[in-house]
Amino acid sequence: MSARAAVTLRYWAAARAATGVAEESCQAATVAEALDEAGRRHGDRLLRVLPGCAVLVGSVRAHPHTVLHDGDVVELLPPFAGGSA
Repeated sequence: MSARAAVTLRYWAAARAATGVAEESCQAATVAEALDEAGRRHGDRLLRVLPGCAVLVGSVRAHPHTVLHDGDVVELLPPFAGGSA
C-alpha cells in the first residue's frame, strides 16, 4: 500500500450541498481511500451523490486506484443541469 498523502477534497454543486463545505483536507493513498473518508465524514447524503460524480485530480479524470500525492486536489463534480430555456 502507498503512503497516505495530504490532499484537498473539493466539492461542487450537489456534492457541496451534501457536505455543507466547499473543500476540506484529508489523508489518503488513493482516490478510493479519499472517497471512503468523505463518505464516512458526510454519510448517506454524500454517498447518494458520489456514484454520479466525475472525479478529477489535477484536472485529469481519476479512477479509484489513482495514487495521490501531497498537495493533490481531488475534485468531485456531480452532473450539472442547466442551459438556456
